[in-house]
Amino acid sequence: MTDTFTLEVVTPARQAVLETANEAQIPVLGGYIGVLPGHTPLLAQMGAGELSYRVGNQVFFCTALGGFVEVLADRVIVLADNAERAEEINVARAEASRERARKRLATLNDPSIDWKRAEASLARAEARLQVAAKAGVPSVVSSGSAGH
Repeated sequence: MTDTFTLEVVTPARQAVLETANEAQIPVLGGYIGVLPGHTPLLAQMGAGELSYRVGNQVFFCTALGGFVEVLADRVIVLADNAERAEEINVARAEASRERARKRLATLNDPSIDWKRAEASLARAEARLQVAAKAGVPSVVSSGSAGH
């Protein structure tokens, strides 16, 4: 049996990751699954969180937000609603989004607040910040940086 599998993370807009990986940790509803080569096939609904994968001795991080994951013995396909590699995350924007969501959620008894939407926004922002922090992305991103 081989010690790698193909990991593909795709969104409706693009392919975010295509790697030959040794292992992966994938956010699904209710927690995370760990995947190694030869994993039992499964299909699961994605949660919002950090997707990490190891290629040799290096570990890489990206966000995976919603969608589905299909695990096969030699291939893992993540069909995410949204995914960002760590280096693509705009930390300042994620911090601002987290604060907006926290303010909405702190407003008790306001019928105009869409609680599910605010909770989902908070989860997305926190996933982005967690991935950025693990990958060493600075917490202050200059607005003149390429890609931000």
